[in-house]
Amino acid sequence: MPTLNEAAIIKETISQVKKSGRDTLVEIIVVDGGSRDATMEIASSGGAKVIGSAGGRACQMNAGAKVAAGDVLLFLHADTRLPDRFDVLVRQTLATAGVVAGAFELKIDAPGWGLRLVEKGVNWRSRLLAMPYGDQAIFLPASVFWQLGGFRELPIMEDFELVLRLRRLGLMGIAPAPVVTSARRWQALGVVKTTAINQYMILGYYLGVSKARLAQWYRGKKPEPPDNPSLPL
Repeated sequence: MPTLNEAAIIKETISQVKKSGRDTLVEIIVVDGGSRDATMEIASSGGAKVIGSAGGRACQMNAGAKVAAGDVLLFLHADTRLPDRFDVLVRQTLATAGVVAGAFELKIDAPGWGLRLVEKGVNWRSRLLAMPYGDQAIFLPASVFWQLGGFRELPIMEDFELVLRLRRLGLMGIAPAPVVTSARRWQALGVVKTTAINQYMILGYYLGVSKARLAQWYRGKKPEPPDNPSLPL
């Protein structure tokens, strides 16, 4: 679980993971990327193994995977809650013929018809196009993760890039239950703007825009001029 300044929610997330995993020994690893609040102390007191790493989700998740003891890895955002008996669902999904990795359906923790449309779109994309994203709690055997070399340490879209590589190995399974993720980004920016930004990121990825530039756009920063104006974005 990569974190950055998540003191307000990390205790609840850890507690919920413990309650939801019923039939398997679940190791909870929190990898902090430089929080300035009490995230690390709260996570440790909640029973998680806590380590620090350089910032950036890809770097943090790779660091967590390196110290994990289990044969299956699940990457969870701090603002996302897993379904009941998620551990059983993970094992069942990975046991399906041809499946090399998986994720959950998505539910967003707020009312509104716009968010319901987002959920439908995400779940349609996940099942028909086999393209779940990181907020759907991607899981896979540790052996497969390291076979691929882990996450590429990109400033953004590390989950998208990992799934593209996984699809070359086999099927992406979608467990028949949703994770429940926070609506905070949709609420901050609005459903239409957030959805548009996400689609621009995908388009930019395929057009070859640099990941650093995509990260700037995603976070609402003004693009910096390129070091060499003759080079493409």
